[in-house]
Amino acid sequence: MRNIGIDIGGTKIAGGVVDDDGTIIEKLRVDTPIDPAALVDAVVDMADHLRRAHEIHAIGVAAAGFISRDRSTVIYAPNIDWRDEPLRARLEQRLDAPVTIENDANAAGWGEYRFGAGQGVRDMVMLTMGTGVGGAVVTDGELFRGGHGIGAELGHMRFVRGGHPCGCGQNGCLEQYASGRALQREANAIADEGGIGAALAAIREERGAIPGPAVSRLVLAGDPGAVEALRRVATALGEACGGFQAVLDPELFVIGGGVAQLGADLLVPVKLAYETSLPGYGERPVAEFAIARLGNDAGLIGVADLAGKER
Repeated sequence: MRNIGIDIGGTKIAGGVVDDDGTIIEKLRVDTPIDPAALVDAVVDMADHLRRAHEIHAIGVAAAGFISRDRSTVIYAPNIDWRDEPLRARLEQRLDAPVTIENDANAAGWGEYRFGAGQGVRDMVMLTMGTGVGGAVVTDGELFRGGHGIGAELGHMRFVRGGHPCGCGQNGCLEQYASGRALQREANAIADEGGIGAALAAIREERGAIPGPAVSRLVLAGDPGAVEALRRVATALGEACGGFQAVLDPELFVIGGGVAQLGADLLVPVKLAYETSLPGYGERPVAEFAIARLGNDAGLIGVADLAGKER
């Protein structure tokens, strides 16, 4: 049985035909249109192209935003002009096929649970460190969505009272302290301080900014300023994981996103902060930590599997 998974991103739409083992049989990628009507057209065109050569059971579409509990409506999308958009009905009418829609972070988390780093556990939390912090929770083998369908927005847990303003309208959200953007902010702060920030300051002088990949390269080279920037961000994430453990008690935390490519350089300080933040540490079972395995394909694979599971 094969399903189509389509992952709508801020700059690209990725789609593919996925089999029961989570293997992508065929894959396409197009730029994301700005106009919402053109975006729907692009999704329909992609699905039509992919199913020409494959017998398809169901179609799944993942997008950033709040998805209604019945998985039919995009209540709010931060990067697309969708407010109470009946996306499932619109797509099913155009495609004459069953469609499942899902939040992109939930889709990526489910993909990792089924076919990536989460295989073999029943309770898992995934945190994606990109521009923001995406979250997904799997509990007893089921994706947690909450009473209104928009649960597991872990990046928008209030982390610092009166902290940095967040795009969600609040202040002090976790993603302001534990994301790729937070890593750049810390790198700039350390560059301003001089001393160990000399290499970071030199990059900023040359390029006018400190790109995230440049920070990562300096971390891998052992630069003390970049390592300190990563330590601050990893500490925030680890402290938050201690709180998530107290509430959700997962067996495993999976860390994804661009920052996760740093592997052990990220996980070592995350685990240290987690252990020192965990209630009853030393007297209770603790979670394992792993780096996500599916990369940018996690959402595509996950939403394809969800579509097959729910239809």
